[in-house]
Amino acid sequence: MSAESPTIIPFDHGIYAIDTEFAGTQMMDASHLIVDNGEAAFVDVGSNFSIPVLLAALDKLGLTRNQVRYVCVTHVHLDHAGGAGQIMQDLPAATLVVHPRGARHMIDPSALYEGARQVYGTETMKQHYGDLIPVPAERTLEVHDGDTLPLGKRTLSFLDTPGHALHHYCIHDSKAGAVFSGDTFGISYRSLDTDKGPFIFPAATPVQFDPEKAHESVNRLCALNPRAIYLTHFSEITAIDDLAAQLHGDLDAYAAIGRRHMAEKPDTRGIRSDLKALFVRRLAAHGCDFDDDTLEQALGMDITLNTQGIAVWSAKQFKASPTTKV
Repeated sequence: MSAESPTIIPFDHGIYAIDTEFAGTQMMDASHLIVDNGEAAFVDVGSNFSIPVLLAALDKLGLTRNQVRYVCVTHVHLDHAGGAGQIMQDLPAATLVVHPRGARHMIDPSALYEGARQVYGTETMKQHYGDLIPVPAERTLEVHDGDTLPLGKRTLSFLDTPGHALHHYCIHDSKAGAVFSGDTFGISYRSLDTDKGPFIFPAATPVQFDPEKAHESVNRLCALNPRAIYLTHFSEITAIDDLAAQLHGDLDAYAAIGRRHMAEKPDTRGIRSDLKALFVRRLAAHGCDFDDDTLEQALGMDITLNTQGIAVWSAKQFKASPTTKV
């Protein structure tokens, strides 16, 4: 599982999931490749270090680099778009398709890099992301809510879906009856599947988490009645209504935790403790009996990032609350 032998998971309707091997992981971060009538599009690309894997996947599938028409980044968080500048240098015929709020960060990624560095630290940025490469403005295309693009004989429709981030869109592929959801429809690692099905949870990473908007975006995707949703973390899920119910329940729980710790500077240790307890209860009910070490190894980073997202939202609620005004 490397650039010499990429992990490619084929699905119906010309859709492939490629394990980006982000930060040295397996089956945690997916790029999806859509192929139709001699044209191809990537949806999310991982980091700079993922790009050799994606290019090797093209080779393995018998596709030339000139056949890739679009590189679509659902949003500009670096596990989705960190390698966009690098892969655009390798795909001469491609256009980068990006949300209007994210385009400037792809053209000049300096502020994006610095924001991520403040969250992850300098060494992690060097180890897992590398230097971010600008995308020429003339090779970027901003897509607004309801915009469509042709790919082969199919049409890709773009939906503005805030909640996880304000610079997030999802893609509806009517030919495949599918949605590519980035992080809008949550995270569902295949390693957590049990006989009860997939385990899913919302991604509340900082700094734009909004549970109310996340509820609306989940409902909007469900209203499309998709056959399947393809998550960046990790790939195909079905039984959409059941999984949406899990997401709605967790979003309510996340908001309740945020309100419980609402303050100008929320207690992140308390938020993380409450959030971890929620995960322990839900995982146990799902048939995953993890001890503390196993839970931290499997989901510790997600819990920490969700804690940060809830804390930022909680502080915003405190500042907006009438009881905090003099």
